[in-house]
Amino acid sequence: MSTSKRKNAGGDSNAKRKRKSNKEEDESGDSEFDDVSPDGNDEFKDSNKDDIDDLLGEDSGLRVPGRTHVGTLLICGATNWDIAGRRAPPKGSTKANVGPNLYSPHTLAPLEKIRIRYAVSGPNAAHTILITDEGKAMAFGRNDKGQLGTKDCTRRDVPTFIEGLQEHTFVDAAVGRNHSLLLTDRGVVYACGDNKMGQCGTNSLNPTFPTAARVKHTGPPIVKVACGADFSLILDCKGVLYSFGSPEYGQLGHGTTGEYIAQANKVSYNIEKVPKRICLYVEKGRDQRPVPVDFPEIIDISCGTNHSVALDSRKRVFSWGFGGYGRLGHADTKDEMVPRLLQFFSTTGRGVRSVHCGSSYSLAVNEHGMVYMFGLTKKTGEANMYPKPIRDLQGWKVRSVGCSYTSIVVAADDSVIAFGPSPTYGELGLGENRKSSTTPLELKKLDGIYIEHVSCGMCHTIMIARDDTDEEKERIATLPSYSPADGDDGPLRVEFIPSPREDILR
Repeated sequence: MSTSKRKNAGGDSNAKRKRKSNKEEDESGDSEFDDVSPDGNDEFKDSNKDDIDDLLGEDSGLRVPGRTHVGTLLICGATNWDIAGRRAPPKGSTKANVGPNLYSPHTLAPLEKIRIRYAVSGPNAAHTILITDEGKAMAFGRNDKGQLGTKDCTRRDVPTFIEGLQEHTFVDAAVGRNHSLLLTDRGVVYACGDNKMGQCGTNSLNPTFPTAARVKHTGPPIVKVACGADFSLILDCKGVLYSFGSPEYGQLGHGTTGEYIAQANKVSYNIEKVPKRICLYVEKGRDQRPVPVDFPEIIDISCGTNHSVALDSRKRVFSWGFGGYGRLGHADTKDEMVPRLLQFFSTTGRGVRSVHCGSSYSLAVNEHGMVYMFGLTKKTGEANMYPKPIRDLQGWKVRSVGCSYTSIVVAADDSVIAFGPSPTYGELGLGENRKSSTTPLELKKLDGIYIEHVSCGMCHTIMIARDDTDEEKERIATLPSYSPADGDDGPLRVEFIPSPREDILR
C-alpha cells in the first residue's frame, strides 16, 4: 500500500476533502519507485510473462475469448471532449470550442474501412477505447492524463492506434474518469492514463502513464476488466476478483476506506498500487450482522463512480462501495466495505444474467430479460433504494446495455431504446426535436439497423451496428457521417458547447 493525502477543512469529516498537490504526488512517485520511467514506459512490462506462460503454456493455443460480433461503429452525443462534464475547459486547451453535439447516430468517417469488434466508454469518461476486428486497440477523445495511451496528453478527435501495443491481440477494455485498461487474449492487462490513486496497478505512483504499462498481476490469466472513476477491478479465469486504486468509500472491497489522519487537518488514504484479491463476501443475517458466504465464482463485474457490482455463477449479485441514493440496492444508504449479497435477487426466479453501473445507479438484467434499476439517475425525485423493474422495458429481449452519467441506452430485439433526464447532449440519439426523455423511447433513426453492442460515456454513446449483408450496409450508409479532423488536417464543425453537469452524486 501507499498513501495519498487529502486536506480536511476545519477538521470536519463531512467537509470537502482536497487532494494534495500534483507536485507532492509527483515527488512521492519518483522518489519511492524507480521501476517505471518518468515518461510512463514500463520497464518491468515482461516481468510476469513467465507466470502467464506457465498457466496457459507457450504453445497451448489457449486464449481468452473475445466478442463474436463485429460491425460498423456509430456515435452520438457531445464530441467536444475538453468541455464535456466540466465548468470550463482546462487551461491551455486549443480545442475548447471544437466539436459538435450529434443528436442522432452518425457513422465515423475515419473508420469507414475498419470494422469494430468492441467499443467501450464509461459514465465518468469523455474518451473511448475501440477494439478492431483484428484485435487491435484504438482510442479517441479526452487525453489530459494520457488515458489514450498515445505517448502524449493531446486530445484525439480521430481514432488512433494505441502506441506500443500493435503486437498484441485485445479482447476487452474498460475506462475510468482519466485512465484505461486493456486486456489481451493471453490474459494480460495493460493500463494508461491517470495513476495518482494507483488505479493503473503498476506498483508505481508515477502520476500518469501516457504509454500503456503492464498491470502487475502475477496470478491466473485475467478474463474481464472494469473501471470506476479512480479505481479498477480485474477478474481472473477462476472467478477470483482483484481491485486496486482509491479505497475512499470501500469500493475496493477490502474491508476499509484506507483512511487515517496523517497530521492535523489532513486525511490520507492507503491506496492499492497493485491488484489485491477480494477475500470476503458477506450477507446480512437476521440481526443485521454480516455473515460470510461461500466464496463465489464471479463471472461479471461493473463499476460506477465509487461503487462496484458483481455477478456470480449462481446468478447472485454482490454490491459494495459508496451507498448514496441506494445505488447498492440494499434499501439503505450505508457504504459497504466488502461485497454484500443483494438479497432481492436471491429469490427463486430472480436470478441475474448481467450487471451494469452508471455514475450513481446500477442495473441488473435478470434471467427472464427484466431490467431492474436501483439508485438515482436524475437530480430531482426519489431514488430507488432497492431494485425496481423498469416496466417500460418489460417484454423486450435485452442484449446490451449502456449506462451514461444519467442516461440509459439499451439494445433489445430489433430496436434501440433510450431514456434520460435533461440536460442531455445527444447521447440518447433521439434527434434535435427530442433531446431528452424520462420514459424509454425507441430510436426511429435506427429502424432497420441491428445494433449488436451499446456503451455510453459521460455525454456520448457508441454502438456497433451489424453489417454482414449488403442490405445492412446500405441501411447504415443512409445515416449521416461525422468527419472529425486532428491537428492540421482541417477544422472541426463547431456547435453548441454543452454546459457542465453538477456532480452532486459523487
